[in-house]
Parts: sequence; C-alpha cells; structure tokens
Amino acid sequence: MRIAVLGGGPAGLYLAALAMRADPSHDITVIERNPPDATFGWGVVFSEETLGEFREADPKSYEEITESFVRWDAIDVRYRGETVRVGGQAFSAIARKELLGILQRRCAELGVALEFERELTEEDVRGLAGEVDLLVAADGVNSTARRVWGDELGSSIDPRSTRYVWFGTDFGLRAFTFSFRESEHGLFQAHAYPFDATTSTFIVETREEVWQRAGLDRASDEESIAFCEALFAEDLEGHRLLSNRSLWFNFLTVKHDTWHAGNVAFMGDAVHTAHFTIGSGTKLAMEDAISLAGAIERCGGDPARLEQALTYYELERQPAVERLQEAARESQTYFENVDRYAGFEPVQFAFNLLTRSGRIGHGNLALRDPGFVARVDAWFAERARAASGAGAAGQGVSATSPVQTSGERTPPPRRIAPPPMFAPIRLGSVLLPNRAVQAPVSTDAAVDGMPGEAHAGQLAEALTSGAGLVITEMLAVSPEGRTTAGSAGLYLLEHARTWERLLARVRGELSAAGGPPVGVAAQIGHAGRRGSSRPRREGLDRPLAVGNWPLVSASALTYAPWSRFPRELLPEELPGIREAFARAARWAGEAGFDVLEVNMAQGYLLAAFLSPLANERRDAYGGSPEGRLRFPLEVVEAVREAWPADRPLVVRLVAEDRHRRGLSLDEGVTAARALADRGCDVVHVHGGWTVPETRPEYRRFHLVPASDRIRNEAGVPTMVGGRIVTRDDASTILAAGRADLCVLDLPPP
Repeated sequence: MRIAVLGGGPAGLYLAALAMRADPSHDITVIERNPPDATFGWGVVFSEETLGEFREADPKSYEEITESFVRWDAIDVRYRGETVRVGGQAFSAIARKELLGILQRRCAELGVALEFERELTEEDVRGLAGEVDLLVAADGVNSTARRVWGDELGSSIDPRSTRYVWFGTDFGLRAFTFSFRESEHGLFQAHAYPFDATTSTFIVETREEVWQRAGLDRASDEESIAFCEALFAEDLEGHRLLSNRSLWFNFLTVKHDTWHAGNVAFMGDAVHTAHFTIGSGTKLAMEDAISLAGAIERCGGDPARLEQALTYYELERQPAVERLQEAARESQTYFENVDRYAGFEPVQFAFNLLTRSGRIGHGNLALRDPGFVARVDAWFAERARAASGAGAAGQGVSATSPVQTSGERTPPPRRIAPPPMFAPIRLGSVLLPNRAVQAPVSTDAAVDGMPGEAHAGQLAEALTSGAGLVITEMLAVSPEGRTTAGSAGLYLLEHARTWERLLARVRGELSAAGGPPVGVAAQIGHAGRRGSSRPRREGLDRPLAVGNWPLVSASALTYAPWSRFPRELLPEELPGIREAFARAARWAGEAGFDVLEVNMAQGYLLAAFLSPLANERRDAYGGSPEGRLRFPLEVVEAVREAWPADRPLVVRLVAEDRHRRGLSLDEGVTAARALADRGCDVVHVHGGWTVPETRPEYRRFHLVPASDRIRNEAGVPTMVGGRIVTRDDASTILAAGRADLCVLDLPPP
C-alpha cells in the first residue's frame, strides 16, 4: 500500500513506523512542514496503560522511549499557602524533542521516507490524496486536511473561555503540580510537570477577563514571562520560565462525526482534542496510530479493503476518545470556574480537583493514597460532627422520630473516620444519621388519594435500606393535582390522619427491630398538565380512557402531542393553588413528617411556570425569568409559613430544561438563590422533563454539575441524584463539595 502521512509529529511518525514494521512492502512517506529538530512543545506525559500499549506495538521504540523517562508518583496541589501531596499517581514523561528524535530514527531504520520543511497547500493535499492509496492527516489542530474535508467529516470546533500559555522552566519539579495564585486581577493557575532531571513543562491558565485585566492581551513575550515568573515565584524557587513560541491561546475543542473521508484518515488533534488538564494530546494521538496501524494490518494491507480498515479504526477509537473528551470537558469546565471553590479548605480543594472529571473517585484514591483519603474522611467527619452536634459514630435522629439520643460524644483518639456518605447532617431540628437518600417511585395504589398497605410496605422497605432520609412519592395537594387515579394525596384531613398512623406504625416496627432512626420527607406537588394519566405501568403520560379530570397549567399547552389540553390558570385561581400547598404542608407537619419537599420539577405545575417552554403567559406570572419565578416563590413562601419553622424545607427544582429554548442553568442558579432567601433549606436538583424531548441524558452523575453550581454559587445546600449507585459515588460527590445529600439509584431487590 502506498501511504502518505501529513505531519511529522509523534503520531504521524509512530503510525508510519508501526505500519512499516507490520509490512515492509508498504511505500510510506511522512511529510512535515518544519525542520526535523523543531518542536513547539516541551514535555509529553504518558500513563502506565498507554505504555503497555507501546510495549505491545513496537518493543524497540518502547525500550528507547522508557529509558529516557522521568517518573514520579505524586501530585502536589498548592492552594492558599498550603501544599497537599497525593501519591500513587504513576506518571511518566519525556521531552517532546527527545521523543521525536527516537521516532524519526525508528522510521529511518524501517525504511520510511521522511520529508521535512515541505509546506502543502489545500490544493496540494487534495492532489496527494489522489496519488496514494491512503492519506493520513496527522497535521495537528490547524490541520490543512481538515480544511479540505471538514464538511464531509462533520467538523465541530469550540473555542473555550480561558486563555493559556505553554512555557517551560529550567527547574525539575518533584511532582505533577497544580498551583493556584491570586493576583490583583484575579486567579491564575499553573499545570506543571517535570520531563527530565532539570526541565519542566509549565502551563499557565486564567479566565479571559482576568487575562485582559492583567494587560496580557497587550503584553510582549518578555512581559508575559516576567508577569508569570513574579506570580509563580514561590513555585519556581528562583528559576526562570522558558519560551518556545509561547503564545496565549484559547483552547479549541475539536470533534468530528466521522474520522475519514474516502481514502483520507484523520488522527490526533486533526480530528479530536482533549483539554491538557486531563492528559496529553500526544498520548491520544499515538494511541490512534496504534489503532490505525492495527486496522491496516488486519485487512492485509490491501487497498481494496481500505474502507473496511478505516471502519475498524473508527469503531475502535472513536468511542474511547469520545469518553475521554467527555471527561476532559468536565475537567476543562472545572478550571474555567475554579474560583467557584475559593472558600474551600485546602484538603477539600485538592480532593475536588482530583475528582473533577469523574474518572477518579473516593475508592480509587483510597487505593492510590490511603493516607490522603483518610485525611479527607477525617476532615469531613469533623466538620459534619461540629455542624450537626452528632457523635463521631454518625448517630442521628429525626425531629419527630420516637427514638431519641442526646448529648455530644467526643470521638476517641486516632479514630478512623467513615466515608463521607455516613457522616451525619443536621437540617434545622432534624438530625439525619447519614447522607444517603431513598426516593421510591409511586405505587399508583392509592384510592381517591388515600394511602394504604402498599404505601406502608414501601415505606418500611425504604426505612430499612440504610438511607438517612426517605422521600415519599409526590402527594397531590388537590384531587386535580394527582398524576394518576392511583396517586396518593394530602388534600383531605383523613389523608393526613392515615399518613400519621402509617408513619407511627412503621417507625415503631423499625425501632423494635433495633434499626437506626431515619428521617421521612413528604413530597407535595401538583401534576398540572401531566395529570389525569394512566398508571405508570401502562406507559408514562398516557391519558385516562375514562374518568378524566380537568387539567390546568401555566399556559394552555399540552405536555406531549398525545396529551390532553390543559386550561391556563386565571390570576384569581392562583391563591387557591397556593393555599392548597400551604394546607398540605400544615397537615404534613401534623402527620409527623420530619422534612417537607415541594416539587418544582419534572414538568409538573410549578415547573411549568418556571420554564419558557411551558409558560407563555402575558401577565405578571410569565415573560421574564423573574415573572415566571413569581408564582413558585409565592407557593414556597406560603408553604414555609405553614410548615413548622424548625423543620427543613426542601425544593425539588428543575435547574435547567436542557433545551436550547428552555430554562438555562444560569436561571436555575438564580432561582435557587431566591428559594434560599425565602426559607428553602435544601435544593433537590433535577433537570429536563419539562417537555418529553428534554429528558436528561442518563449518564453517570448527569445532575451533579448542576448541583455543584447551585451549591457553590447560590450558596444553598443541595441534594442530587442521577445514576449515583454506590457508596463510593456518593462519598466522592460529598467530599468534593458538589452536594450535601445523595439520592441513590439502587437496583430493585
């Protein structure tokens, strides 16, 4: 096969060497625009997993590469005058120039033709594709080949909101170092790592507005270096920063729908980028090279089977890269908004940073560095103990539970703290023994809103699950507020009396069995336009065939194309709805519930008022975000007044609609702040479901980023779910300060 490779960086050279090693009959040429000794990077970092792939792909180059490595196993996080060191990280790095030299020599040894200082135009590239069997585009983020075939590939380029500059330094750092330094203009951060005994990569990053306030948009190279040397003087320990065409850039996130067009295959930064905070672009590109070379070999190096080879390549690499890009997006977003965590103590700040992408969690870190995680757990437990007044063992009791404990217990010395999920939390007068939450789905077993034995059984099962808080299904505040004919309610005094008896019975059984006290929350709400539906076992939001009741909503818009039309609530009807919520809250308190949750999510009535997708009103309760928020806030004020002042109020909030015309997360943060001002103690973060097509993407932790923003920007405690399935998941989120309680999605028994 005749192969031309555009780009003489590590990926292009490695692909050429691997393909030629597999079949010396190939005719392979690498074309590079720069001289052979030119490099515009500093060091390259590799993981142990990647090194294993290198060993299998080409043992000879692997040996030479690894002989040049500098290795370390720690990360230093420098923040607020303290350095937190975390071990067990196993990094390896090499100078980029050294890596290029190794691969160039390997290519020459195998018979690959290398052409340097040859610049190709778009027309040249198009012509070259017609002359060879396979053209490999490994020509970087500013790929000439992508400009030619970008439309066919489905090219997407997203410039990010921070500025970064890639320096070197004549100082061999002792660990991978994250350093955060405040200036008079704002926060700057450095990402730095050694790649030989005396030299390190030193990347400086900051937000665009901070970069401009510091005058770096107008600074020369020398002025930029002087500014950064002064700011990071403590980290550099008197050493210099080095420039190699070190310019300030916005990071470009590059994605493509497909990775080949005809006989042109794309690799590395030419087809995908992942932010430098999660790993090396060179590492990813060289892994692409291994995959593409393997696909060519699998197809026998036959030009007639090239399409098959490129399909193999894409099927193997594209999903893996997309998963890493998703993790990189989370990491990148973290660094774009790192000042959100300015109030964190150093140990929590370090844990938050290390778990930012979702790939590393509490359990994984405990394997890498048990001492660090023990320190995190001890810090979290002490903070929880001090805030809650609970003993060190994490014992807790809800305000109305029959089993009471009193007094504060001093923990024994050198006690091993439990993981954060088991730390107690106090909400008003309610002390929960741990931070796990169970929220069972509706049984659709009520008759005229009246709970029965099915509800008692479900409640008993949830109370023995080990969770510190159990939330009921949504209890309708009026007959018309039911979701289905089998929905439970809290709109009659007899409903409240029945719930009181059920709670007393189930709590008594739990106490007799020696179980710990557990908090129980009544969730109240109004289904709005999602009401009058069949039981969920017959499909969501299917209208009743008979026995329908009138539907009301913020506007006369159906929930789904097959739904019945609701009537728009008149302004004079809103006080009645508000009073129904307040009455349900009052009765919930009398029934003995410890916590109250108001449902302002899932497309139900109050969520419909919040969202522009469901609220087209022209009065004071529609239009602007403030107008759409007005009625839900009035409901919360009425509920807070009716609900006992010492017991916590939770609001289940749709933080974002996940629709281009819907409620944005910025509006969700504003709403959370307004709820907190009106007595909301905890925001239970939800997203999507305002209309059927805005259902959330159910990936792991999919609601956690919204919870993180609300907790740390609005300054209100949060409860979050979203495919949180293990103790490790919950402890990771809690220790990192992204939520205060976690709803566990446990599998059915």
